[in-house]
Amino acid sequence: MAPELACGPAAQLKRDHCPSLHDQTNMSGETQLDVLAIFSHPDDAELTMAGTLLKLKSLGHRVGVADMTRGEMGTRGTPEIRAQESLDAARVMGLDARVNLEQPDGHLALSEETRQVVVRALRKHRPKVVFTSHWDDPHPDHAATARIVREAARLATMRRYDEQAGLDAIKMPAVAHAVYSRLIVPSFIVDVSDFAEGKMKAIRAYASQFYRAESEEPATRISEQNFLQQLDDSTRYYGSLIGVGAGEAFYVREALNIEDPVAWQREVRQDRPLPDRE
Repeated sequence: MAPELACGPAAQLKRDHCPSLHDQTNMSGETQLDVLAIFSHPDDAELTMAGTLLKLKSLGHRVGVADMTRGEMGTRGTPEIRAQESLDAARVMGLDARVNLEQPDGHLALSEETRQVVVRALRKHRPKVVFTSHWDDPHPDHAATARIVREAARLATMRRYDEQAGLDAIKMPAVAHAVYSRLIVPSFIVDVSDFAEGKMKAIRAYASQFYRAESEEPATRISEQNFLQQLDDSTRYYGSLIGVGAGEAFYVREALNIEDPVAWQREVRQDRPLPDRE
């Protein structure tokens, strides 16, 4: 099944901004999801947690991504190219929905407008779990997105907030923040060993952003020749912390509710050997 994709704060297609999405037939933007990943730019979700999204899909969950901006401030590529790349990546991950909230790239800030936009996305998709960036991320847009999502998740539960939109309040979703800095101790790490290859395929869908020997565009941090290898090394590092080949780390501010500590301990399997490092 092709992912549902849409653009605009109301998740309605704006053809002048999203020419690559015209051939999609399901554009309502109201698919109910189990998981919604909300990040600042097209490619942020893939770089941060594509393995987890792929794993969640394999477990039968309905998964979507909301990009806060079109990435129009990016040094390489264009918003139109990145829209096509985000569609290609969505197909690789088998997403059920991808929306773009069309907030200004490079100018994301906690405001009534940004909170309202995210509240409406949450109420339309009604996720049980929301993933986003961490507020300690050095990129200002990423840090702002973390704060916007946290406040919007709470406001989305308040029946009288933004009543004019005509959307029902939701139950408070769990909010998990992707760990960027090694100074942040993860609350949990997802074993993505079986999805490392798929993660890199989703990331490489954004060909405009990464190293190409023939490219004449200005170099950026992520277009350096060894960047993707460094990303893979980071995934393997977090995997090593739980004794597996590859992992993606997350932080939650609230206490985790473990229903059965014995079953949880069996799942953790702390005595499993570390992965072969040959």
